[in-house]
Parts: sequence; structure tokens; C-alpha cells
Amino acid sequence: MIATLRIPMLGLIGLLLAATSVWGESRAPGEYFFDSTFGDFSEELARAKEEGKKGVLVMFEMDECPFCQRMKANVLNQSEVQDYYRDNFLIFPLDIEGDLEVTDFSGKHTTQKAMALEEYRVRATPVFGFFDLDGKLVVRYTGATKDVAEFMLLGRFAADGAYATTNFSAYKREQQKAAKP
Repeated sequence: MIATLRIPMLGLIGLLLAATSVWGESRAPGEYFFDSTFGDFSEELARAKEEGKKGVLVMFEMDECPFCQRMKANVLNQSEVQDYYRDNFLIFPLDIEGDLEVTDFSGKHTTQKAMALEEYRVRATPVFGFFDLDGKLVVRYTGATKDVAEFMLLGRFAADGAYATTNFSAYKREQQKAAKP
């Protein structure tokens, strides 16, 4: 009986190892995706410049958002996503219902809630806002991406500056065409 259990168990272990190599390593987004901040986004711009980043990514979210949780559980927890995004951006979460005081990119004191709603008109979450090194919102993506590949494409769209000449839908189509043999 032990021998018969060993074969299915080895098969299960093999499947788990294969899944890990296909999906990449899973790590906690709070620790490996988001950077820590004291809430002064004007200082974060200076830090992004000093560190040679291409910009700042703000994930506008709220606690009870199922799409935010899905992004964290299925996309933002992937090591390849974390490594790419952290190489190119400083990344911060911002609670659209939050009353914490923050300083926006222009140096104005406000709250998380006011910054999200009044400055960027964020009403639904998640919203991924990519800001250039001058604090200008250059890419806005509302909602959860379909998968890791689409989120990686979104990051390249912002990091490579493709937003200056096209929109994300057209960029995605072009990239998909180029990838086909």
C-alpha cells in the first residue's frame, strides 16, 4: 500500500514543482511589490530620480475591493512582476477612503481620499496611475488586468514611454502581433 501511495504523491509533488517554475515564485506584495513611504509624494519623486527610476506607480485601492485583492493574490505577488516593476518604478498603495495626511506630487498637503478623488477622480478601484518624474500622470489603467502577462505589458508600456505615441489597447495589439511567428 505504501508503494501505491508513493507514485501518486510523487506525481503531485512534480506537478507542484512544475507549476512553481511556470508561474514564478510567489511573494507577499506588501513586502516585495510596494515601497514604504511617509506619504510625501513630492519627496518620492526626488527619490525616484536619485534611484534612476522611470517614474512612480500609485495603486489607488480600498480595503474591501475584490479586484484589488485579486491583483495582489494573482499578479502583484509574482516575483517577475515585483522585480520588473521595482527596477523601473517606486510603487505605493493609496487608500481612496483613507484619511491619512499626505503631500501630493506638487507639495500640497491633503488626505489620501482627497488626493484620489479631487486630484485624480478615482472612484472605482483598483486604478494604477503611472507618474513621470515631474509628477505628471502619464498612464492610467482602471481595473484588474487579465493576468500577469497583461500587467507586465502595462509596465513596459509606461516604462518605455510608448504612451507618448499610442494608447494601451493599440500597444497591446501591436505587441501581440509582433509576438506571433
